[in-house]
Amino acid sequence: MSKKKKKKNEEPKVHGDLKGFKMEIDSFGEISSTFSIDKINEFLNKNVEDKKLKDRDDLDEIQNGSDEEK
Repeated sequence: MSKKKKKKNEEPKVHGDLKGFKMEIDSFGEISSTFSIDKINEFLNKNVEDKKLKDRDDLDEIQNGSDEEK
């Protein structure tokens, strides 16, 4: 079975809100990104379901409370 090989210059498919997002790790292990951590967290909160909270009865109250704080 042969595997598909990606071209080096080929950019990955990303969500429209994350266009231009790049993350790099330098030789010292320092992470640099084109987006701020706050913007990344905002995107994740909006688009990714938290598995730990999905079975809670008060999930709607928690989500509405965090929206009102902003």
